[in-house]
This record gives sequence, structure tokens and C-alpha cells, in this order.
Amino acid sequence: QVQLVESGGGLVQDGGSLRLSCAATGSIFSINGMAWYRQAPGNQRELVADITSGGSTNYADSVKGRFTISRDNAKNTMYLQMNSLKPEDTAVYYCNAQIRGEGRVYSVEYWGQGTQVTVSS
Repeated sequence: QVQLVESGGGLVQDGGSLRLSCAATGSIFSINGMAWYRQAPGNQRELVADITSGGSTNYADSVKGRFTISRDNAKNTMYLQMNSLKPEDTAVYYCNAQIRGEGRVYSVEYWGQGTQVTVSS
């Protein structure tokens, strides 16, 4: 089975940095778009950033200039470098990807299990 495995969350002080990773595992033919979402308590899940297979990126206004999304296609892995973190960035962060498995005709949307990021003031 295809899975998305996240790592890198944790507790950091206001102004600190964290790097999240999301590795796609299993029998994968190709990965199209990938993205990071986040959900804070009481809020809806929101898009943080996304990246195409060719490397084009898009960011939520709230993280522009502070977060950087990237991917290593050879490793089927996506990253989110988060700098100048603020308490309002506190949330569970989820990775998302459109993956075509080996022997499959269509891509399917997958979600990671989520990783907690907490920024203390």
C-alpha cells in the first residue's frame, strides 16, 4: 500500500524554526502535486503550501516569506522549512499528495497521519 509518513514536528519558541518531512512509501509509479495543510483546534483545515511535480510552488499569504516547500522526486519526499515561527502557526500539519501506484491508471489522493507543531510565546 502507498502511505505518506510525516516527521519533524515538535515544540519550538516564537521565532524558531522547524523542518517537516513527508515520505511517500509503497509501490509508486508517479507523484503529481504535493501539499502541506494544517488544522488548528476549532478551525478548518487550510492549505499552507503546494508544489507541482515540476517544482512550481504556491503559498498561503500567512506563511509567505517564512515557509519554504520543496521536494526530492528521487526520494519521493517533500519538505516544509518553517522559519520565524509564530504562536498562530500552532496546528497539526498534514501532507497530501496525488499518487499513481504501480499498475494503476489513475492517481489517488493520499493524506499523512499529521504531525503536531506547537509554537510557544
